[in-house]
Order: sequence, then C-alpha cells, then structure tokens
Amino acid sequence: MDVNFDLNAPHSMGTTIIGVTYDGGVVLGADSRTSTGVYVANRASDKITQLTDNVYVCRSGSAADSQVVSDYVRYFLHQHTIQLGQPATVKVAANLVRLLAYNNKNFLQTGLIIGGWDKYEGGQIYGVPLGGTLVQQPFTIGGSGSSYLYGFFDQAWKEGMTKDEAEDLVKKAVSLAIARDGASGGVVRTVIINSEGVTRNFYPGDQLPLWHEELEPQNSLLDILGAPEPMNI
Repeated sequence: MDVNFDLNAPHSMGTTIIGVTYDGGVVLGADSRTSTGVYVANRASDKITQLTDNVYVCRSGSAADSQVVSDYVRYFLHQHTIQLGQPATVKVAANLVRLLAYNNKNFLQTGLIIGGWDKYEGGQIYGVPLGGTLVQQPFTIGGSGSSYLYGFFDQAWKEGMTKDEAEDLVKKAVSLAIARDGASGGVVRTVIINSEGVTRNFYPGDQLPLWHEELEPQNSLLDILGAPEPMNI
C-alpha cells in the first residue's frame, strides 16, 4: 500500500483553553496535548504560562509562536514593574499581548487568553484571537476544542459563581473538549487567581468526568486488550 505524505503541508494544531471569571477572581484551564499533525508530540505539556505574579496566559495554536510572545511580554512586564515600582495590571499585560499579536499578525498563528487579578479591577479575562483583537469577556474559550463548548457554556455559565463552581465548570468543559476533539487530550490543568494569590491544580484522566460512550480509564493497554469484545458479552 502506497502512502504519500506531503511534508510541506501545514501541521494541524489543536488545543482547548478556557478563562472564566467568578466572584472574586478568575480560573484558567487547558488540556495538555501538543500535536504536530496526527502525531502527539507531548501528552502533558503546560499551556498556562506565568507572565507576572498575578497574570497568566493560556496558549493555543503554534506552540513556538505562543511561547515567544509570552517570553517577550514577560520581559516587558518585568521592566514595567521595575520602572513603576508596583505590579503591572491585567489590562496592561493584555494590551502588551495585543500589541505584539497585532503588529506581527502576518507571522503568528496563535490565540491567547490572558487572565489575572489586580487591586484596581479585580479578576479579569481578555481574549486575543488570531489577528490581534483584544476583547474583555466574563468567560472566553479558545483552540480547536472551543467549537464543541459554545453551547455548553451558554447553558452552564452564570454570573456570581463561587471559586469551586468556576473551577468545576472549567474542568468539566475541558474534559468535554477532550472527549469530542481529537486534537485535545491528556490531563487538565487549572490556575486560580484572586486576592489571596495563585493556586495551580492538576487533574489526571482518572479524575475527569466521563461523557457519552467514553471508555473507563485503564492502567495498561493490556487491560483493554484483555477485555471481552462487545459482541461476545
């Protein structure tokens, strides 16, 4: 059988990133699969990157593009903090991301979600999709898995959620995207940012809710191969 691979074809890149505000702060969440076409390059990557002590960014699209944007923004925010003598606000961080994304829109393939907390405006979520637009929203979803989540968020999101409710929503949404989107997978990572600081959480596959027709988690591939075939049950 002849199989022809076009080495010059663009790689399909996918992920699921989410930012949600709640009463007192924000929750960011992401899956952990980094893929290059049909090949999974990293099953446990960290797509939520620290920009300052109180601001984080969720990265989607080209890993290289999103990483270099994050590195530049982190450097500029460090200089900004030194000059002002106080932490940069979430809006300043988001506008720096927007500036870099817009000025280099012809070269970058990345969508970003900036989330954080500051003493002036509390918890804030900003989305910077392809092209460099800056949009502040109460919740934002991005990546290839987001197309499966719009209806879910329309039904599940509500104003004035508690911290636990917001994180549970993010965890459920990312697990749903993992179940439906072939380019999203791995584990779920969340970052909670509020006036008390930052909390990072990690949820492996056996701690995620199962959706319709999903298989139970197994410790080994042999457990699956040794199971009876559905037709023989």
